[in-house]
This record gives sequence, C-alpha cells and structure tokens, in this order.
Amino acid sequence: MLRKVLIWAAVCAALVVPVAAAGFSPLLQWRQPVYIVAGFAGIAGFALMFLQPLLAGGYLPGIDALKGRRVHRRVGAGIVALVVLHVAGLWLTSPPDVVDALLLRSPTPFSVWGVLVMWLIFATAALAVLRKRLGLRPMTWRRAHTALAVLIVAGTALHAVLIEGTMETVSKYVLCALALGATVKVIRDLRIWARRAR
Repeated sequence: MLRKVLIWAAVCAALVVPVAAAGFSPLLQWRQPVYIVAGFAGIAGFALMFLQPLLAGGYLPGIDALKGRRVHRRVGAGIVALVVLHVAGLWLTSPPDVVDALLLRSPTPFSVWGVLVMWLIFATAALAVLRKRLGLRPMTWRRAHTALAVLIVAGTALHAVLIEGTMETVSKYVLCALALGATVKVIRDLRIWARRAR
C-alpha cells in the first residue's frame, strides 16, 4: 500500500511541480492573460506526456491494462486540445510570429521544433482515430504509434529546453528526463520493435 502511495505521489509531483513552478516566474508580470494561458497549456501538455507511457506500460498501480488504455486515449485527446489552445493563444497575441513558425521561417529554433511536434501530435491523433479504417495490423499500428510518440517526446523536450521562458529550469530538465526515460522504458519493456512482441 505504501509503495502505491509513493508511486502516485511521485507521479503527481512530476505533473504538478513544473506547472506550479512556472506560476512563480517573474516573466508573467508583463504578459497578457491569453499569452499566459497559452504558455501554461503548453507546459501542462508536456507534463501529460510523462503520464502517457506510464499508462501504456501499465506502471500505475490500481489501473489495469484495459483501463490504462482508455485513460491513455483520453489523455492523448487532452494533449491535442492543449496543443490547439497553446497555438491559438500564441496566435491571438502575436499572429506574425505564429505564421513565421508555421512556415518554418522563424529565427528561433524552438519555434521550428514546436511546429514539428504539433504536426506529429496531430498525425498521432489521426492515426489513432483512423486505426480501424486504415486496416493496419495491431503490431504495425503499435510500432507507428510508438515511433511518433518517441519523436513527439524528444521534440517537445528540445522545444522546452531551447526556450528561455516561463518554465523553471530545474523542473523543466527533470520533466524532460522523466518523459524521455519513461518512454524508453516502455519501449524496452514491451519490446515494441522486437520481431515477436508480447
């Protein structure tokens, strides 16, 4: 019982601390409310990316495999919604910057990574929604989904690290390490790319 409590406490801390720490950033004083909401949508979306592999791998106590997959899908939909909110909020505060980013001509590297990750997230959502219509074999779908997930997590980590902004530095790097570590562990444990996966 204590182990379950400690696991959940650690997961909740990993999800909440980066968002809460960003709330104390002095950079928020001069920002418009729409920009602040957009920024926190991005931070929350990144935090949820740490939760996704834990759900997919069945590492959270009290959540069986079937329930874990259902929650995984809902969290994925939530990430898509947060990305839309993030981009829409940035568009409302600075349309020229968003246009430059979308056209991949922004001078800031973090914008390029952000846009690439956005399209990868949309592609992953489309793949999940159209899974049955595409007629993909379960293992083919799982490998495609996993490959996209790896690119998304790595690209989001780069996007976050390159931004000198609202996120507090230590919690940002810890979240990057946790999200990447959890993703790698699930791929290794579930042997996604093994010839005969479980």
